[in-house]
Amino acid sequence: MWAVSRRRVSSSSVLGQSFRIARPSRCYSSSSNEAYAKTLVSRKGTSQVAGIVGSLGFPFGPRPLRDVISFVQRYPPIFVRTRSFSADSGELVDAVVPFMGESITDGTLASFLKHPGDRVEVDEPIAQIETDKVTIDVSSPEAGVLEQLVAKVGDTVEPGTKIAVISKSGGVTHVAPSEDKPSKEASEPCPAKAKKVETKKPKAETPPSKEKPTAPSLPPPKPSAKEPQLPPKERERRVPMTRLRKRVATRLKDSQNTFAMLTTFNEVDMTSLMKLRSDYKDAFFKKHGVKLGLMSGFVKAAVSALQNQPIVNAVIDGDDIIYRDYIDISIAVGTPKGLVVPVIRNADRMNFAEIEKGINILAKKANDGSLSIDEMAGGSFTISNGGVYGSLLSTPIINPPQSAILGMHSIVSRPMVVSGEVVPRPMMYIALTYDHRLIDGREAVFFLRRIKDVVEDPRRLLLDV
Repeated sequence: MWAVSRRRVSSSSVLGQSFRIARPSRCYSSSSNEAYAKTLVSRKGTSQVAGIVGSLGFPFGPRPLRDVISFVQRYPPIFVRTRSFSADSGELVDAVVPFMGESITDGTLASFLKHPGDRVEVDEPIAQIETDKVTIDVSSPEAGVLEQLVAKVGDTVEPGTKIAVISKSGGVTHVAPSEDKPSKEASEPCPAKAKKVETKKPKAETPPSKEKPTAPSLPPPKPSAKEPQLPPKERERRVPMTRLRKRVATRLKDSQNTFAMLTTFNEVDMTSLMKLRSDYKDAFFKKHGVKLGLMSGFVKAAVSALQNQPIVNAVIDGDDIIYRDYIDISIAVGTPKGLVVPVIRNADRMNFAEIEKGINILAKKANDGSLSIDEMAGGSFTISNGGVYGSLLSTPIINPPQSAILGMHSIVSRPMVVSGEVVPRPMMYIALTYDHRLIDGREAVFFLRRIKDVVEDPRRLLLDV
């Protein structure tokens, strides 16, 4: 039988030649091959090694050990290794970061809405990515169980980055026995050692040594009055800035460094607009399904002022001035995560009801963190209402690449002279911060004056006067 095996795998056989030609080339060190051959010989014996190698198709017979080592160095063995990933390759699905917008290249993993072992449905948000502008949800691609979290909270991720693994079959990750429970041998002490511990005699107690009385320590010297008293470091805490906060800080500082900003002020008597709101708020809500607020009146007044002073709606671009023939009003909204500025498109073509509905939708999305990039892109003029927080007077900062911003403030009842009599009136200070490189003081004052006239007498909007 051994002779037949030798003839079948002889060097002149076709099988041996084809195997040598087709076998892929691999690089092994001679020392590792020699050690491998010696291991085979020591475990199997020379004759069994020859049979093993010969059964694989190598031209080898019972040779001395040096021939075995020489053969292994020339034809190293091929090892095939496999590992099990899942019972079905389609059972595990990766949850990756979606496309976040053309101007957004990365984001910060803010939080996980689901944890390993939780059940998830298709398109159910499992994590939130915080970017420079918006917060984006990462949805589950399949229904199943969240098996593993790949990324960590605070990691910087890009579109396509895998953050979690979803199991469609609802399985859970199995832990190796060595990691699951500690072995009994490790938990239970050795009997011999236990006996030694029991038979160990306690040391004789030594009498306490008499300590010499020490001199009382002197109190620390009192700091001089000139030294500053700094608070202790343990009463301070350092928190990293969010991406939205860093983006807002960068844009505001760039605005101060770029524009020649100047602010002009005026005051508005809110009596007429507040009376109009009080008289028609119920009928307005019944017909349009939205409450009539003061913001729609100021948006309409700003549209009228921008049409009268188109230079305020323009912007400098290099050595040119770009005049915009459209009016997109940005509304500054403060959220717990930072300041966002969604845009009302084509405000000059909208009525009071459409403006109120648009503001309510954008404000709700801003508080929920569900604003999209398109809803915040662009804008030709900004209105900031600090009066909702009780601000009496402020100088707002221009939102680039715009050229001006209107600041509204709180309504305060103040004594005013009307027809020669002092009467209380609900008054509001308004401020216009503008780029003085483009807008002169004359246009800025006329702009605020037009807003004052429209708010104090809304009938001007109907008559266009």
